[in-house]
Amino acid sequence: MSESTVLVLGSDPPPKLDRLTGRARVIFTDEESLADRLPSADVLLAWDFTSDAIRRAWPEKGPRPGWVHTASAGVDQLLCPALVADDTLVTNARGVFEQPIAEYVAGLVIAMAKDFYGSWELQRQRRWQHRETLRLAGSRAVVVGSGPIGRAIGSTLLALGVKVDLVGRRERRDDPRFGLVHASDALNGLLPQADWVISAAPLTEATRGLFDKAAFARMPPRARFINVGRGPLVVEDALIAALREWRIAAAALDVFEEEPLTADSPLWDVPHLIVSPHMSGDTLGWRDALAEQFQDNFERWSAGEPLDNLVDKRLGYVPVQ
Repeated sequence: MSESTVLVLGSDPPPKLDRLTGRARVIFTDEESLADRLPSADVLLAWDFTSDAIRRAWPEKGPRPGWVHTASAGVDQLLCPALVADDTLVTNARGVFEQPIAEYVAGLVIAMAKDFYGSWELQRQRRWQHRETLRLAGSRAVVVGSGPIGRAIGSTLLALGVKVDLVGRRERRDDPRFGLVHASDALNGLLPQADWVISAAPLTEATRGLFDKAAFARMPPRARFINVGRGPLVVEDALIAALREWRIAAAALDVFEEEPLTADSPLWDVPHLIVSPHMSGDTLGWRDALAEQFQDNFERWSAGEPLDNLVDKRLGYVPVQ
């Protein structure tokens, strides 16, 4: 294959693409110039995976990149009808974020169960107040999303003695790790028994607004809810009401319907809600890992080999093999 043109959306900080030197012409672009540069690119790297500029700029006809890679697990920011319909391949960053996100969720679960926030607050007040906390072993978690992130979360919780109900799009009865993977239509029946509800699903038309007023009403008052999937999976007003009215015990959000969260958002002040700025998968060196993953896939692209992490554009995620 002759020298390819790799267009990179976003450069703050720029990816380290040293392995492409002499093999590809790398051009950095911003949102404003993206539409003009797309027709001349062979490959598009969505380094700024928070931008929705690709959806807005993708050409309806004419030349366009043959491959788009996003430096994120989710692809909802870039998929649009024209991109779904054409022959362009789409890949994601599956393999980089799973274990860090699982560790983050486990940290939240432990912190909630052992009331670390209460200990920190009492320490700040210099108050010695003995309390009893929750035992994790034997509690039950419903993990929504049976992809790599959901599976990593479920496996980590199993190691803590938590019973895990994993929910995917379709039922599977022979899963080597979880045995039964529940179909999405089983979720309503699982929520009333849940101590922990973990949202790790991709954003699709079927999952948008999945956790609404009715879903929170099905959870028992002891339930604690965590979203590390996509912000629009949750109807935020419904979650706010559930927490303020003590219909569930606590929650943690790492993703939001609108990011960044504005200073006047009511979510900052909701009781028993932990807010973090979309950082659950971001550990030291994560950007280097993303760049290496893209360059590994570029080797396959250059050799005409099948790409890793190929997204089914109509489903909106990489199918489970």
